[in-house]
Amino acid sequence: MQAEPHDSPFNSIPPVVVALVAVLFGIEVLFYLSKSGLIAGTRGGEDWRIFAIQDYAFSGEIFKWMIETHRWPIEHVKRFMTYLFVHGSFTHMVMVCVFVLALGKMVGETFRQWTVLVIFLASGIVGALAYGLLLSTTQPLFGGYPGAYGLIGAFTFILWVGYGRTGENQLQAFRLIGFLMGIQLLFGLIFGANKDWVAELAGFFTGFILSVVLQPGGWTALVQTMRQR
Repeated sequence: MQAEPHDSPFNSIPPVVVALVAVLFGIEVLFYLSKSGLIAGTRGGEDWRIFAIQDYAFSGEIFKWMIETHRWPIEHVKRFMTYLFVHGSFTHMVMVCVFVLALGKMVGETFRQWTVLVIFLASGIVGALAYGLLLSTTQPLFGGYPGAYGLIGAFTFILWVGYGRTGENQLQAFRLIGFLMGIQLLFGLIFGANKDWVAELAGFFTGFILSVVLQPGGWTALVQTMRQR
């Protein structure tokens, strides 16, 4: 059956995914308006992005300070999630939204809608933990890629189970993450290493593992595919 001409292409995208992208895009709009001086009380050229990165990006140094002092003020604990919604540029945000829309749609068609948001946020939290624990860097972590990579991990799980059921090589499911990590390595060799990949890879595995628990019948599917090997 053909879709009606007036049907919106967004009808097939889960509302939670549309809402998540709307938040990411809306924050970027605020940055633009503030820099243009179009928001009351701001001067032209006043870049809220800089302030947002200072106040909401994840900091490995602050994280280590919290561990050493056993102090966990909410203003810093919130950074484990808020960094996902602050980007370094409009292009940075757009690329994250492309991943969220594409992967969120595919994951949302298989999982419950709220699962998409849980995977995005949980992958971001674990990504920040990995970034803070494994690296010693003063560079703050910001941007939604770790959460988006969590959705890639969930989609990889879907493919992995599907290939297992049909008797195909399940390693094919990991082609997307392999390609993306290869691109990361290439860009690192050309433009200098970017340590954000640690958070992104941690986000990917978080999304994959969470899928076993969050997908209806996920554990059963995992056991069945393992038995078939």
